Amino acid sequence: MTWAIALTPTARAMLEAISDRWVQRQIRSRIEALARDPEQQGKPLLGELQSLWSVRAVRQRYRILYRVDRGKVLVLVVAMGLRKEGERRDIYALAKKLLRLGLLDRPE
Repeated sequence: MTWAIALTPTARAMLEAISDRWVQRQIRSRIEALARDPEQQGKPLLGELQSLWSVRAVRQRYRILYRVDRGKVLVLVVAMGLRKEGERRDIYALAKKLLRLGLLDRPE
C-alpha cells in the first residue's frame, strides 16, 4: 500500500530554511520513502509528542517528525530539523514548543 504524503506549512518552511540544497534533497527523498510503510521506518515518540513518529535522515543528524493517519492513509510531516540534545534548537524541543502553540496539526 502506498501512503499519501503531506507537509504542514511549518514543516515546509523548515525544509525551505535549510540552506544546503544537498541536505534538502536528502530530506525530500527520505520523506518520499515514508510513502511505503511509515510505521516500519520510524519510531513512535513518547511524552508530549506521543502522537508523532520520528525517522532519521541525512547521516542520522536530522529528524523528520510525522503523524500517521490510518483512516486517510496519510503521512503528515509536521517538523524536521537537527537533533542537538540539550540545546534550545533541538528538533524535539522545538516540536514541543510548536505543539503547545498549535502549529503542528494544520496540513496545507
